[in-house]
Amino acid sequence: MKPVLLIVVLLFVGAQGAVAAEALLQGLDKVTGRVSRFAAPIGQMVKFGNLEITASACSKHPPEATPEASAFLTIRETHPGQPDPGQNEKEPIFTGWMFASSPALNALEHPVYDVWVVDCK
Repeated sequence: MKPVLLIVVLLFVGAQGAVAAEALLQGLDKVTGRVSRFAAPIGQMVKFGNLEITASACSKHPPEATPEASAFLTIRETHPGQPDPGQNEKEPIFTGWMFASSPALNALEHPVYDVWVVDCK
């Protein structure tokens, strides 16, 4: 019975695409006009300006399917000069899936920064 379950799981993962170890993101600082590309390892927080970004998942369609990469992101904003309440107490300004092919579908709404998914590695 266990070999059958393993085959079913492998077929499901193959149909859904590859689960990646990190999300490749791109960010725009609207004040300076600077565009930066950076990697966000799954489960680890990375900083972009005043933003703390945590990628919880990143998946990519297989090569024979329509190209698509998507990542589940949690983004929090820090405020310099104010006491740090801790990672778990900061209110997220964005939580959800972002899609590389349609960045405006579920976008971060922030006056200074734009962040979007480029790929999964």
